Amino acid sequence: MRPLLILTMVFAGSALPAADRPNVMIVLCDDLRWDTLGCAGHPQVKTPNIDRLANEGVHFVNAFCTTSLCSPSRASILSGQYAHSHGVVDNFTEYPRSLDSLPRNLQAAGYATAYIGKYHMGEENDEPRPGFDWFVTHKGQGKYFDTEFNLNGKERKVVPGYYTHVVTEMALDWLQKQTDEKPFFLMVGQKAPHSFYTPEPKYADAFESVAIPYPDSAFELGDNPAWYKTRLSTWHGIYGPLFDYRKKFPDSRPESVKHFEAMIRGYWGTVLSVDDSVGRMTRALEEAGRLDNTVFVFMGDNGLLNGEHGMVDKRTMHEPSIRIPLVIRAPQLTPKDRPRKETAQVLTLDLAPSLLELCGAAPLKQAHGRSWVSLVQGKSRDWRTGWLYEYNYEKQFPYTPNIRGVRTDEWKLIRYPHGDGGPDRHRAELYDLKNDPDERKNLIDDPTQRSRIEELSALIAAELKRTGATPDRMPIDAGIKQELPDLKIR
Repeated sequence: MRPLLILTMVFAGSALPAADRPNVMIVLCDDLRWDTLGCAGHPQVKTPNIDRLANEGVHFVNAFCTTSLCSPSRASILSGQYAHSHGVVDNFTEYPRSLDSLPRNLQAAGYATAYIGKYHMGEENDEPRPGFDWFVTHKGQGKYFDTEFNLNGKERKVVPGYYTHVVTEMALDWLQKQTDEKPFFLMVGQKAPHSFYTPEPKYADAFESVAIPYPDSAFELGDNPAWYKTRLSTWHGIYGPLFDYRKKFPDSRPESVKHFEAMIRGYWGTVLSVDDSVGRMTRALEEAGRLDNTVFVFMGDNGLLNGEHGMVDKRTMHEPSIRIPLVIRAPQLTPKDRPRKETAQVLTLDLAPSLLELCGAAPLKQAHGRSWVSLVQGKSRDWRTGWLYEYNYEKQFPYTPNIRGVRTDEWKLIRYPHGDGGPDRHRAELYDLKNDPDERKNLIDDPTQRSRIEELSALIAAELKRTGATPDRMPIDAGIKQELPDLKIR
C-alpha cells in the first residue's frame, strides 16, 4: 500500500482514494481493566489473540478514560469530547443526535458503517442511531445468555447463546457481506466483562484453584477521605453484595473473602471468551485478505476497581478505575514487524481524531482530544502533560462523590466538590505516581506540597475553562447511601 498522505488530506477536508483507505474494526469491552490481558503481564489471564494484536501493532500502556462510567466514556470515544461538553454525564442519557461523531464522519467519507452489540447510551432505546448503516443492539445491559436484540430496527428477537459469541457471529456475518467497493467501519460492543460476571461453561472453572485475597490497599484507609469507609458495605464496597456473589451482607469476616474470590474468577473467565472472539475476527479478516488493510482496535470503555482501596466497580479517579486497555494493530500506523509500546498518556478523547486522520476523513468540528498518529510514528513528541478527570454524583448509584481532578505524568490531584459552589466537604487526595503508583500515601496534608497543590488546582480550573465548563455544573452531593440500586439498572 502507498504511504498515506494523511495530514494533507485531513486538513483539506477531502477523503483519500478508495484504494488507500483502511477498514476500521473496533472491539469495545465493558469494564475491562487495563491489566487483565496477557500482553499487560497478567499472571493468570492468558489472551493470545489480543496479544497478537499487541505483538504486531501498538500497545498504549498509559491509556485512560476521562470519566469512568460506561455511557459518558462511550460518548467521549465517539465525539472526542469531555462529558461536560457532549452532555452524556450518566448512564441514562442519549448521545445527542446533532453532535458530530466518528461513525458519522466515516459514513460521510464513503464508509460502510455498522454497530453490533452493547451500545449503552439510552437505557431503554434499542433503535438504530445516526452514523450507522447497520445497527444491532438491545435495551439495558443485555444478558450473558439469550439476549433480545433489535436487528436494525426491523425485528426484535431473542438470539439464543452466549452473548460474546452471538455478537461475534453477527459481526462475521456482516463482514462477509462487505465488498471491496468501499471500506468498512465496524464496532463490536461486548458485554463482557461487565457484571454480573458469568463465564460460558467451558471457562466456568478456569481459575478455580487460584487464591485471590483482598488487595492490601483495602485495609490502608487511614489517610483517605472518610467516605471510603462508608462505601465498604455498599453495592460498590468489598463487604457488600459483590454483584450477587455474596447473598448475606455486609460481611467483613475474613472467611468471606471466598465470595470476593468467586467474583474475580468469574470476571476473569468472561475475558477468555472475549479473547476467543478476537481470534475468530482476526482470522476471518486474514483469510479474506483484509487484515493488513484494517485498523484493528481493541479497547475498554473504562477501568474497574477489584478491591483496591476497599472498592469494587469504577467511577473514582484511582488508577484501576481510569486506566483502560488499548491495543491497535494497523500496518498503516506501525509495521507489524516493528511493534511498539507507547508510554505517553492517551485518552478516550483521542481515538476519534486519530482514526479519522488514518482514514483521511474530515476531522470533528470540535474535539478536546488529539490525534496520536504523529506521536506513534515518531514524527512528534509534542504531547499533553496533564488532563482533566470528571465524574458527577448519581442518585441512582449514590456511592461516589462528585469528582474533579487532574493527572500529569507524575502527579494526581483529586477533589470532591459538593456541587453548590462552596468549599469541598470531602478530604482531597494528592499522589506522587512516580514513587507511589498504587496510591497508598495521600500527600494532601504535606506542607511541602502546597505549591504543587496550587499548581494542580490551577490546571483543573484551566482545563475546565478551556473546554467550556464555566460554570462547572454538577449535582449536589447527597452523601454515600447504603441502599441497593434498582434491580432494573444494575
